Amino acid sequence: MNWANSISAAELASKLQAECIGDSSIQLTGINEIHCVKNGDVTFCDNSKYIKKALASAASCVLVNERVEAPSGKVLLLMKKPFSAFTKLSQELRGSFETNEMVSSSSEIGDGTVIMPGAFVGKNVQIGSNSFIHPNVTIYDGCFIGNNVIIHAGTVIGADAFYYQRNEGYNKLRSCGTVRIENDVEIGANCTIDRGVTSETVIGAGTKIDNLVQIGHDTTIGRNCLFASQVGIAGVVTVEDDVILWGQVGVQKDLTIGKGAVVLGQSGLAKSLKGGITYFGSPVREAREKMKELALVKQLPSIIEKLRR
Repeated sequence: MNWANSISAAELASKLQAECIGDSSIQLTGINEIHCVKNGDVTFCDNSKYIKKALASAASCVLVNERVEAPSGKVLLLMKKPFSAFTKLSQELRGSFETNEMVSSSSEIGDGTVIMPGAFVGKNVQIGSNSFIHPNVTIYDGCFIGNNVIIHAGTVIGADAFYYQRNEGYNKLRSCGTVRIENDVEIGANCTIDRGVTSETVIGAGTKIDNLVQIGHDTTIGRNCLFASQVGIAGVVTVEDDVILWGQVGVQKDLTIGKGAVVLGQSGLAKSLKGGITYFGSPVREAREKMKELALVKQLPSIIEKLRR
């Protein structure tokens, strides 16, 4: 997420009461989590286990709580609580999202789009043409909805990311990212799609989502995917085009599902999957192999009985 105007590392250090290590004249353009940083971004690291990854990332500035040497072309800001400082920056970027309007006057609604009674559309939301928003849908501030999109009753778009730091309790990282739903998407009733922490959660064009589906922060869903009821997808997942997830599939964070993969119902994904293959089970395996395995397991009691004789 970018600021309206860039600032120097020295200015940011003064704002955060931090010590600059490295070139304090570096211009900074915004903030991002480590998995999606680019040149000009500020990110944070408060765990020595991940400091090498942070220093090797594309970020121009890293908020740190230990004194280390700044790599060439980077600046470090040394402080006691990088997580808290980053959360402060995120909260400032998002700004206030309070409103007394059911459909905010700052939102943009395209021609032919219908907003049914009881739906809430927050500040600075953009909705394209010929979309249909059913009753009691909640679209939080700053989200983007494309053309010809259908969102059914009770669905929530853009709630905060499920992102906490554990420290004698749980400290929340305030989400300043957004949700982008592309053209020709249909989302069923009572679904939840969380906003990115500092970037976007994306639903690709033509994707169809059944009722009671959860999609976590910063996840990218490709084009023309199909998700059945009770699918749950964690944060920072990449689902490529034409993927089908049947009912109650669970997907762990930080993995990729390849193009055209099909995952059968009640499967659990703990690692990335190649495309073009049908999978089943928990942990998931290629479906035919898993079915053979289950058939053999059913024969175990008779095999054991024979061995006892």
